[in-house]
Order: sequence, then C-alpha cells, then structure tokens
Amino acid sequence: MNSNPTNTREPMRVWIGSLAFLLPFLSLVTSFGVNLASFLFLASALIFFKPSRDALMRHWPQVRWVVLAFLLHFLFVLACALLRGERLSVQEKPLRMLLSVSALVLVVAMRAPRRALWWGASAGAVAALPFIAWQRLVLHIDRPGGFVNSITFGDLAMLLGLLSLAGAIDMRDRPRDAVLAGAGALAGLAASVLTGTRGSWAAVALALLVLGRHARGIDSRRVRALLAGGVAVLAAAWFTPALGVQERFAQGVSDARIWYEGGTVWTNVGTRLELWKGAIMLIREHPVLGMGFDACRVRLADYAQAGRLDPLVLQLPHLHNDVLQALATGGVVGFVLWAATLVAPLRFFLRRLGQDARGPQFAVALGGAFVVLGYVGFGLTEVIFWSMKGSLFYALMVFVLMGFCLNAKEKIG
Repeated sequence: MNSNPTNTREPMRVWIGSLAFLLPFLSLVTSFGVNLASFLFLASALIFFKPSRDALMRHWPQVRWVVLAFLLHFLFVLACALLRGERLSVQEKPLRMLLSVSALVLVVAMRAPRRALWWGASAGAVAALPFIAWQRLVLHIDRPGGFVNSITFGDLAMLLGLLSLAGAIDMRDRPRDAVLAGAGALAGLAASVLTGTRGSWAAVALALLVLGRHARGIDSRRVRALLAGGVAVLAAAWFTPALGVQERFAQGVSDARIWYEGGTVWTNVGTRLELWKGAIMLIREHPVLGMGFDACRVRLADYAQAGRLDPLVLQLPHLHNDVLQALATGGVVGFVLWAATLVAPLRFFLRRLGQDARGPQFAVALGGAFVVLGYVGFGLTEVIFWSMKGSLFYALMVFVLMGFCLNAKEKIG
C-alpha cells in the first residue's frame, strides 16, 4: 500500500499524530490530559466518520476479538446496572473504554506516524520526573502522586518508561530519537521509584519475562546499554537508604507476617489482606453474577459488625485487587468478560511479536504487551481500573498501539 499521504490527508495525519503524542505526554503532568485525548479522538472519529468506518471494516478480522471484548464488558456492566437498579453512571467507564476504539481507527485511517507516540511517552516520562521529584525532595511529601494518588502516578510513570524502552528499540537507527527514548525510559523508572510504589515493580518483572522471551528482536548496542542502565537505576534505588525502597519491601513482609499471626490490621499490607479476606467472603455469597459495589460495602459493614472483619476496611474505597474486585462485583461471568479486555489485546500483541521478531511491528507489539502486562501487575495490589484516568489510559493506549501495529505491518510510520 502506498505510504505517501496525499495533500488532503497530510493535515489529518499530523492531527492524529499530535493526539498520539499528547495522550502519554499529558497523562501525568496534567489532571485533564487523558480525558482530553479521549474526547478529541472520539470527536475526530465522528468528524472523519467514513474513513474511520472503512478502516475498521478493512481490519475487522484482526481486531474483532478485542473490540468485542470491550463491547461485551460494557453490555454486562450496563445489564447489571439495570437489573440491580444501580445508577447508570457506573457504565461510564466501560462505555468510554469501548469508545476508545476511535483511536485505533483514526491511527489506521490517517496513517499516523508512530514516532509521535514514542516522542509523547518519552517526553511525558521526562516531564514527570522533575514534577514528582519536586514533591518528594523539596516539599518533603513522603508518597507524592502529582495530580493523582501516589500508586497510580507510580504505575503510569513506570509504564511510560517501558513504552519509552519500546520506542528506543523502534528508533534504534535514529540516534537523536533513541536518546530521547532512552532518557524517557530511565526517567519513568526513576519517577516511579520516587513515589514509593511497590506494585509497579511487578510490571517490571512481567516486562522482563517478555523481553527475555523475545530478546532476539533487540539487536542494538544502545538498547542493551539502556537495559543495563535501567538495572543500574533499580539497583541504586534499592541500595539508597534515603529512598526507602528496601525498607518498604521489608516492611511489607513484616506487615503480612503480623497480620497472618493475628496481629494489627493497621498497616498498608495488613489492610489489603483484611480487604482480600472480606472480598473472598463476598464472592462466596454471589459467585455467578456478584453484587453491586454499594451492596458489597453494606455486606462488608455487616461482616465488621459481626466481628468477622476489622472495621478499618470500611474506610477504603475499593478492594485493592483487580481480580477480587471483578469477582465480587460481577461474579465469574463478570470476571471472565473483564479479563477478556486484557487477554484479547495481549493475544493480539504477542502473536505479532512472534511473527515479526525483527520487523517494524516488533517494537509496537512489545509496547502493547508492556501496557497489558503492566496493568496485570498493577492490579495485584491495587484496583488500577478504579479511576477514570487509569481505565481510559489503558483502553486508549491499547487501541492506539493496535493501530500502529496494523500500520507497521503495511510499513507505515
């Protein structure tokens, strides 16, 4: 297919490339960036409806399972809200995640350059580092989080770093671009460490598994040096007492042991374990379809009043684990449909990693796998999909990267 845009297509190509840049760039340094990008992608898809529709139809066989996963998840949440008499606002997140498919069709229809995404992720990570460093080192905030909570900031900063790493692999033959991407990878890692977030390290472990499995696609000395630099940053963080990384991990182990032995619940880990105990009790009551979250909170209060749970759990907004949250509020059916929004995109990206070990799709598919596995890791100790920002960032990045994968297959970008 001809990759040279016509004069009429070029402004649209630049516009969609700008949106791909703004999504990661604004995600952490503003409170509105992800929502703004979501709105602009959707509005642009409606304005350019015919080329967007044609792009979706042309690639439907490749993307249908991912789109259907998001559609079925939305329909399930909507049906539960109607049957339970819940507020219809509960379906806003799954609906907006489904509508994020607009990002995919626009990237494909307008042949957006994927370098814009890598630049955005790298610049976003570089901008996030001094922002969070100011809060930690100058304002002396122990767990800084910018415009969101420290956990979400740390998770997304780590993800921007991993995306920058994928960009460095993709742009390894462009030294200037590769330097920016490398800086972004290290900055995202450092920003995450400064938040004191432990859950993001699970994402790093999963990312390393993928990198190890597909290491043959990384044939650049610069990229290998960047990976070594990342390991050095992690090691420095671990052995720097002022950052408290070792202390937080040791404290986590101690908190878990104390809770298991019947001691205090009044610790970060102890509270989570007590919540997970309550979540299992909720799941046992309604294993098939679960119950609305307001009803879950009522039952948790009943357990606390009966002395089966510590009342402390009632002060927290969610269950601090994505799997348990999905099972408690949607049962097995809801969990399967929610999990499909992770499994279907991961399958899409991993298939392309295996097919294109050294080709143009490799780095984009690697970035997509990082996003999905990152969210899997984050969700082990947090409900990363609880906030609108966390949910939209996931859906938009998945669909944007899918679009760039399809373009890369046609050697565009």
